[in-house]
Amino acid sequence: MALMWMRSNASEWLAAASEDPRARKREWRLGIRGVTLLPAGRLWDVVIVPQELGLRVAGILDDLPLLRPGPVLWDARRYQVGFFVPPGTASRCVCTGLRCAGEDAWITAPAPQRRRGSLRWLISPDGTGTLNQPEVLELTLKRAAGKSVLGLSG
Repeated sequence: MALMWMRSNASEWLAAASEDPRARKREWRLGIRGVTLLPAGRLWDVVIVPQELGLRVAGILDDLPLLRPGPVLWDARRYQVGFFVPPGTASRCVCTGLRCAGEDAWITAPAPQRRRGSLRWLISPDGTGTLNQPEVLELTLKRAAGKSVLGLSG
């Protein structure tokens, strides 16, 4: 029962970024691919990193004690991983090799429970609005890359 509640809340939270949350949830449920477009910059921004680095970072974040990571989206077709961070983070993102989606950007997102396919959640939204902390993400990127990654935490 708790898992069903979390999935429902995660769908509500993620769809709330849209001007028409019902339409987004309908696309997840009835759409051919089970994905929808969502605007970044309202409830979250997305820091997008190359796949190899992103998979390492997601694993590190998921293993950190006392820290609940925010959503992490894997796009295996584009070889990239996206970390959901607080709105405004994209405007401070000046990192070489990273892209940031913020205001006026859109992302393709699967339903929160989707963990298969070429576009899937490595860490699903939890429905409470938990996001990856830019400072923690920046330090984790540095650790995983073995070099300096600057400009996320402004």
